[in-house]
Amino acid sequence: MRKFSVLLLMIFVQFSVFAQKSNSKEESIVGNQVEILRKAMIDADGSKLKALTSEKLTYVHSNGNFQNQAEFIDGIVSGKSDFVTIDFQDQTITVQNDVAIVRHNLAAHTKDGGIDKDIKIGIMLVWQKQKSKWILIARQAYKLTT
Repeated sequence: MRKFSVLLLMIFVQFSVFAQKSNSKEESIVGNQVEILRKAMIDADGSKLKALTSEKLTYVHSNGNFQNQAEFIDGIVSGKSDFVTIDFQDQTITVQNDVAIVRHNLAAHTKDGGIDKDIKIGIMLVWQKQKSKWILIARQAYKLTT
């Protein structure tokens, strides 16, 4: 009985290690997608933004305004939301099956309407693995408490 218990424990440990390695790999892939999103927002690259986001995207700003995919992309490409720099700080990524939750603070310099502004807000991104590719399905921004 003792040998069986030890064998069973070893099997569980192996599965646990495999699951952690698998999640770590997926977290890295999601992290790369977040970095591509950051660069695409700075570069106002509409084709990359479209490829990274769901057609059913829900993109919510810290003031409560929300946009769909087309509105989000148009806001960036048109220059209405003009990001000069973006830095994601204190980022965490959690993967559960085909969903990833990314949290970070966004520190950015913008030039919306030609007006320079520095912002710092909290962000939660929800990514979903669709056809073996991670796609942004939702974004919620919030004001940070000081």
